[in-house]
Amino acid sequence: MFLSVSNLTKSYNTGIITHVLKGVNLEMKRGQIGVILGPSGSGKSTLMNIIGGVDSADSGTVEVDGERITGLNDKQLVEYRRESVGFVFQFYNLVPNLTVAENIEVVSNISRNPLQTDEVLSAVGLFNKKNRFPRELSGGEQQRVSIARAIVKNPKLLLCDEPTGALDLETSRGVLSLLQKVNTQFGTTILMITHNSAIAGMAHAVFRMRDGEIAEVRQNSELIQAERIEW
Repeated sequence: MFLSVSNLTKSYNTGIITHVLKGVNLEMKRGQIGVILGPSGSGKSTLMNIIGGVDSADSGTVEVDGERITGLNDKQLVEYRRESVGFVFQFYNLVPNLTVAENIEVVSNISRNPLQTDEVLSAVGLFNKKNRFPRELSGGEQQRVSIARAIVKNPKLLLCDEPTGALDLETSRGVLSLLQKVNTQFGTTILMITHNSAIAGMAHAVFRMRDGEIAEVRQNSELIQAERIEW
């Protein structure tokens, strides 16, 4: 398996111990799109943060492309995040005084094997807006820039945290269509978390979380195109 999560646990102690992950197991093949569904507080974001190397587990293992992430030290985790993982968030986190192209080049300049900026801009449909600033773009266009910034490093794994949470239906479909295109064109393995069950139809693998555990796993033999998703 390209991504393998085994018996992962995580707790937080804020005076009261809260068990967030309770022995999570999850597997994905290379080149798949995966969706983690679940309500707020189910452990989705914590799981994604551990897979992305920005949080640590109490026990259990995470392996990505044969590398055990849960065994890496801080320096190795920095290298893992820089070279292997792209992040897309609900809020775009673009640098306001940099152009679209410059926002992308900030990442490509520190990557070992980046894609060409113009190639990525063309893939996300923003080549003709490369010299604009974030304030001159719509919300959907800003999210496209954030996706371009994530994929320019040519990551093995693209992690998306509620990528359509701040968008309307039509714009959401455009962003989800772009993610499908990235998956097909670049072969990028994509894992996204969402509370929106309608998105599950576009994923190869669907994981439903409840109270810190994977309550259900489903494999879709036929995928719905993002343009057809309704909610």
